[in-house]
Amino acid sequence: MENLLEIRSINKTFQSNKALDDVSFSIPANAIFGLLGPNGAGKTTLIRIITKIFAQDSGEILFEGTPIQKVENLSISYMPEERGLYKKMKVGEQLIYLAQLKGIPLKEARTSIRYWMEKFDIVHWYNKKLDELSKGMHQKVQFISTIVSKPKLLILDEPFSGLDPINANLLKQEILELNKNGTTIIFSTHRMGDVDELCDNIALINHGKIILNGSVSSIKEQFKENIFKVAVDNPSSAKDKLPEQLVKVEDDSFYYQLKEEQKPGELLKSLLSSGIEVHAFSEIIPTINEIFITQVEKSNHL
Repeated sequence: MENLLEIRSINKTFQSNKALDDVSFSIPANAIFGLLGPNGAGKTTLIRIITKIFAQDSGEILFEGTPIQKVENLSISYMPEERGLYKKMKVGEQLIYLAQLKGIPLKEARTSIRYWMEKFDIVHWYNKKLDELSKGMHQKVQFISTIVSKPKLLILDEPFSGLDPINANLLKQEILELNKNGTTIIFSTHRMGDVDELCDNIALINHGKIILNGSVSSIKEQFKENIFKVAVDNPSSAKDKLPEQLVKVEDDSFYYQLKEEQKPGELLKSLLSSGIEVHAFSEIIPTINEIFITQVEKSNHL
C-alpha cells in the first residue's frame, strides 16, 4: 500500500521544551491511523505541523510524495479538540460560510450541507444559533464542517468528546464509510477501545518521541505473552494441575502460560490428560489500552 503521508525526522522546540524529537513514521493511503500518546506528548504539535499551522525546525513531511510546503490546495481537513465554531451564528449560515472558505461554490455547499444535516437528522437545527445547542450537537456540526470539502486526509482530535453512545456510534459509522470511500484518517484519542475498534495502524508518542509504531495486529502480536485462558467445569479439581504453568485463577477460569517452543495444542492436551474438563480455551491478546499503559510507563522510566 502506498503512503499518503510520510513524516521524516521532524524536530520542534518551543524555547527550552523539545516538543518533537526526531519523529518519523508513514501513514498508508486509505488507512485509519491512530496517533496516540498521553497529554503533552507532542500529538497536537505534530498535527499542527502537518496542517501547516506550525513550521518544524527540521525534517520534512511528504504528502503523496511531495514536500507538504510545496503542495497547493492541500486536501487536508482538521477537527481540533478545541472547537472553533462561532457561537452567535446560525448553524446553516456557519456551515455554508466555512464551506466557502474552503473554496466550495455556494450551490454545491448548500447541497452538500443539506445532505449531511439530513444524514445526521439535524435539519431542524439549520436556523438555530450554536450557543443554543449542547456540546454533542456542536460536535456534529463541527464534524460536518470538517468533512464537507471531501478531503483526502481527515484529522480528528477526540471526535467523540461530548457524544452519547448512540451518537458516538453514528459518528463511528460515518468515519468508517468515509474511509471505505477513500479518505485517509488520522484519529487522535484517549479512548483506546475506539482505537482497537477503528484503527489499522498506530503510532504512540511520549515526550516528543515515537515509542511504538506499526499495524494494530502486529503490535498486539509483538506484546502477547503466550497466555491462554482455560474455562473449566470443576475449578477445585483443576487448581493443582500443571502448577508450573499456572499464572492466575479467576472464578472458573485458569490462565496458563506456554513454555518456550510449546504449541497451544500441547498445552490443551496436557490439561485434558491431567483430567481437567475444559469447555473453553482461548489465547489472551493484549488490548491497545494495556499496551499503551505499559509502554508509556516504561518510557517514563527511561
